[in-house]
Amino acid sequence: MHSDPPSPAPWLPDLSDQFLALADRAWLNCAHQAPLPECARTAAIEAMGWKSAPWELTTERFSGVPHRLRRVLGALIGAPADDVILANSASYGLHLLANGLPWREGDEVLTLRGDFPSDILPWLGLEPRGVSVRQLSPRRPVPDADEVAAAIGPRTRLLCLTWVHSLSGWAIDLDGVGRACRDRGVLFVLNASQALGVRPLDVSRAPVDAVVSAGWKWLLGPYATGFCWIAPDLRETLAYNQRYWLSMLTSDDLGRDEIDLTISDDVGARRYDVFCPANFFNFVPWAASLEFLSGLGIETVQAHDQALVQRLLDGLDRRRFRVTSPEAGDQRSTLVFVEPARDRSRAPALQRALADGGVHAALRRGALRFSPHLYNQPEHIDRALAVLHSL
Repeated sequence: MHSDPPSPAPWLPDLSDQFLALADRAWLNCAHQAPLPECARTAAIEAMGWKSAPWELTTERFSGVPHRLRRVLGALIGAPADDVILANSASYGLHLLANGLPWREGDEVLTLRGDFPSDILPWLGLEPRGVSVRQLSPRRPVPDADEVAAAIGPRTRLLCLTWVHSLSGWAIDLDGVGRACRDRGVLFVLNASQALGVRPLDVSRAPVDAVVSAGWKWLLGPYATGFCWIAPDLRETLAYNQRYWLSMLTSDDLGRDEIDLTISDDVGARRYDVFCPANFFNFVPWAASLEFLSGLGIETVQAHDQALVQRLLDGLDRRRFRVTSPEAGDQRSTLVFVEPARDRSRAPALQRALADGGVHAALRRGALRFSPHLYNQPEHIDRALAVLHSL
């Protein structure tokens, strides 16, 4: 669901004690990777200890890893823990849907031309089965609700969009797009990787049928983490043969004289968990990060991050730089795209100069992409502006 960017609120407290490795650097590249907080690093070291001394990897710890992570992810999106599918990326959930939905020849999937490749490739793989993929070319970087409604045809079965477009910084009208799909009987799949953790989401209210997300950006997780939520009624239609033993049984079952493999499919979403869901090297620190993030409050984090964005926008010399991402309204996100006003080809050199000054931003489609998060403070924005204006 969309919401107006909140008015600048009191800054979050200085969290530098949770991000010691950043030291004197201004990491403004969360849309690529977030740093691990200290609580997650400590949890990872503890989990490594379980493997170094395997008698410490008790049944309770082993089985508890996926349960703890499922519980905190469910609370984050307003879903029962049993409806959370543990994954290693956003792509994992997209492929579950692409490979598991009961497609009919002639069905159509809508995607966005120029979206991140992970949102397009799984559906293109359906074309040999007679499913067509149509890539929308809206007036702006992302389609509005009216454009989506106009694009839906009699064969349209599913729309897949990203909540915040990582290559432009534009956010979609989640409520409007979702309603346009729901009114026309079209499934709406949302990639929340560039929004979840800085925008609140309640899947019990939002007009979405499935949500996928990577975990290593705004959710502060290690690389190769992610999750998926699929509305239970839709999940039950999947025809996908996946039955990993730990998702269907428990480690205690291995101690029985005979293991009963006549297993009911009534195990909820965990049937579709990524293999090895007790992945303690990744999932233990990610659970710690999520608990830390949730403890701060997503609305509080959103206000802090939007205040950082506003400071960047207010401080730019508009004679020298042009902002191509939305500066206000529902389309604004925490991804800010900045181009040199006179010579766009200077962007790579500017990125190198920023890095030399200890300020890290991404280069996407010829523009600098700044993406601050909760570990940043106003002085990090000021430092980036000082480097840009010194060149």
